[in-house]
Amino acid sequence: MKKFLAILLAICLCVGLTACSAPKAPEAPKADEAPAKIKIGILAPAVTHGWVAGVAYQAEQRCKELADTVEYKVATSNNAEEMTAQLDDLKTWGADAIVAFPQWEGMEVPVQAAIDEGIKFVNFDIDIACTGIYKVTGDNEGMGTKGAEYIVEKIGKTGTVVALPNPSSGSVNELRMKGFKEKMAEIAPEMTILEYALPSFAAADGQSVFADVLTANPQIDAVFSIDDESSIGVLKAIEEAGRTDIKAITGGGGAQTYFKMMPENENIWIASALYSPLMMKDAVDMAVKLAKGETVAETVVVIPTSIVDRTNVADYIDPNNTVY
Repeated sequence: MKKFLAILLAICLCVGLTACSAPKAPEAPKADEAPAKIKIGILAPAVTHGWVAGVAYQAEQRCKELADTVEYKVATSNNAEEMTAQLDDLKTWGADAIVAFPQWEGMEVPVQAAIDEGIKFVNFDIDIACTGIYKVTGDNEGMGTKGAEYIVEKIGKTGTVVALPNPSSGSVNELRMKGFKEKMAEIAPEMTILEYALPSFAAADGQSVFADVLTANPQIDAVFSIDDESSIGVLKAIEEAGRTDIKAITGGGGAQTYFKMMPENENIWIASALYSPLMMKDAVDMAVKLAKGETVAETVVVIPTSIVDRTNVADYIDPNNTVY
């Protein structure tokens, strides 16, 4: 009997110990914590031209639209050394991806170093000799093509067209003029084309040069300008001279000031071949996808050119954009 009681006691002790060591019921799960935001850095040049100002503006606007998932920093610089220092700051900050508009030579080494460290890099507009880089750009040659088509549509296949190249803009000028000349030769080979070079895209230069052009040419049917701000200056020169012979003028870029002039002048067809800073939003979107580890099929994305004139300009007016 004593032996039986001893065994029973041992069994009870074992059961009690097992009960004490049994795992506790799982606690109710805590509310999910918000995932860490993706860090996007924006590197842009200091403002030298309204279009450049628009680039940084549109990048920041897109980052604000993605505020639930994106944290961002924008830095502007005056040269390669300054942009390199800002790139280092973004690396220290912990940027997951960087969108850059590097207008100067000498950025290849620091950009490649960032890519090698695992930072996703999207270039805007500019080609740079780095491995593993992505790019979003517009179609400069297409702008020239669209400009030629627009002028022929408005004045026909014969007449006098003044072209305003800007050699200081390098490949931008070369490609836009190439598209214009080749398309014009194809669709209006008898068109007379007169070229007058501009020293810059500034409206003041456009106005000054075109005032002389008007004096030298009593009859002009259309103007092929490759930039909106130049075109603003041209329009001022035409107005001051009281000329009524010019029926069409192109531009390029996407300036709000130029857009607002389109419906105001019924005598001249005012057009812009878009190479808009709005493309910067596409660059930010690409950077976010890359930072998330999503697949981006094309390493280079070219945004097609479209024409804005008084028939559709209402779709492009942004009353909040006072930058460009």
